[in-house]
Amino acid sequence: MSSVSDSEATIIAFVNTIRPNFNYIITITAFSACLFTLFVVLLALSTKESRRRVVFRLNAFAICLALTTSILAGLSNGKAIVDPSNPVSIGVFIAASVSVCFPPLLYDSILLTRLFALYPPASTPPATLLQIIAFPFCVKCTRVVVITLYVNNIATTVTTTATDVLAQDEATTWFRNPNIITEWTLQIADNMYSVSLFLYNLHVRARPLRSEGGIPSRIRQIFYISAANFVFPLILNIALLIFVATSRSPSDGGGLLVLVNNYVTIIGVMCATIWFSRSEWVQTRKEPLSDEMLRRRLNLVRASVSVGMGGGEIAGLSHLAGQV
Repeated sequence: MSSVSDSEATIIAFVNTIRPNFNYIITITAFSACLFTLFVVLLALSTKESRRRVVFRLNAFAICLALTTSILAGLSNGKAIVDPSNPVSIGVFIAASVSVCFPPLLYDSILLTRLFALYPPASTPPATLLQIIAFPFCVKCTRVVVITLYVNNIATTVTTTATDVLAQDEATTWFRNPNIITEWTLQIADNMYSVSLFLYNLHVRARPLRSEGGIPSRIRQIFYISAANFVFPLILNIALLIFVATSRSPSDGGGLLVLVNNYVTIIGVMCATIWFSRSEWVQTRKEPLSDEMLRRRLNLVRASVSVGMGGGEIAGLSHLAGQV
């Protein structure tokens, strides 16, 4: 009876040990399948015109980077399940940490190209461009510094700590770490600035439409998409700040929430881009337009697709309202 109890205790201990890694694997698999599906849809709805744009290439690169993150994180956690006594190499672990920490900065930086779509450098005064770009540029530079410090802290920990005490040092690196707290706080400020700029321009340019009897459904949809792309990452960032301030180990759920936050951010960007790509796909295949009208509508869609979730949609609001 004692041997049976010992065996059950051993199994239960093993299950409890691999449970966090198993949760990582399930989450990674689900979101990776979703990302791959969205990528296929984006390619199917893209046109030669849209594939030439910088924002399309940035979105494609972001998807590839997210899938690379999935592979590295899946390898690290899968190895911990099938062979707990022989974890992945230090290089793979550090690469997985880098692929988790840095991509959100890229996803948010795509917004800079959308700001240029909203305020074209050729027609916008340099002083105005400087006022618009200065804040997000400074925020992103600060985020690069704090993320680098955090990743360097992780690299130092895994290269100088024995395996049997690594979990304890990992908890020390996570709990109330000022670098990641600063990163998530700045991410909130970065996104809030971008969305505030968008909503302000939407309010200003939609005002004449409201005075004429209401806002077209297309503009309302643009508003909902942009709001959703801000609200969900905001909620996750606040949850992360709570986790890092109260939980002493990322294995308690904070580490999983970091991955979810990354996936939700890139999925929001992709869904917005697909929504605009769908509009262009329909227009270019099902409407017999004159050359002049085709040129005008493609210019409108170019401004819209180049933004995904930011303020650049507004560049064509006046044309868009007249064609809904």
